[in-house]
Amino acid sequence: MPRPPAGSAVPSSRLRRILLKISGESLGEDGAGVAPAVVARVAGQIARVHGLGVEVAVVVGGGNLLRGAEFARLGTNRATADHMGMLATAINALALQDALERAGIETRAACAVEMKTMMEPYIRRRVIRHLEKARVVILAGGTGNPYFTTDTAAALRATELGVDAIFKATKVDGVYTADPAKDPTATRFTHIGFEEALARDLRVMDRTAFTLCMENKMPIMVFDMFVDGNMERAVRGEQIGTWVG
Repeated sequence: MPRPPAGSAVPSSRLRRILLKISGESLGEDGAGVAPAVVARVAGQIARVHGLGVEVAVVVGGGNLLRGAEFARLGTNRATADHMGMLATAINALALQDALERAGIETRAACAVEMKTMMEPYIRRRVIRHLEKARVVILAGGTGNPYFTTDTAAALRATELGVDAIFKATKVDGVYTADPAKDPTATRFTHIGFEEALARDLRVMDRTAFTLCMENKMPIMVFDMFVDGNMERAVRGEQIGTWVG
């Protein structure tokens, strides 16, 4: 990977703690539902990263089960629709927690919305302590507030927990000059700065999340998690994906 420009927020040394942002679609067959075999594969990738000695927090979406924005477009109250989406993330978090524990990884699930019979409330200091004890922590419920995406939840939690970088798992192998599915001449960046990504309107994350990362100099690694082993390779610093920062 080309050397990042001077002043770049891209980590230059071993990663100590990361936040992994995965979509709900990554847990289902063809992006829908929760498929145990698919969840087990994702858990296996996280387990390999954990085996490198890296502390891992995971923010999981809920789009495989329900998209609040779609309900809102059809007339459902937006706050109600978003609360429905938060519940979908909790289902995914429990599925991922179970798969990780069956893989031998100690975990905790914490939710921004109180559901104390199923998982812990999100308390920053408690989550940090779990990470320090080498537990993978799955974070559900988004920010706990409507009108915010799980991308924003990932940016917020990453900043609160003092991680070294956000690893945003996607269906493409990085950030391109244009949509590679529509433009065959599109080329992939190995590194791009926050300001350039904004100027090009590349939509790495939603604007609220991206601005939060930029203001706090939180680097983002965008990579394709559907290639087995990519998550571990990205954390090791191999030349895959795109660093934004």
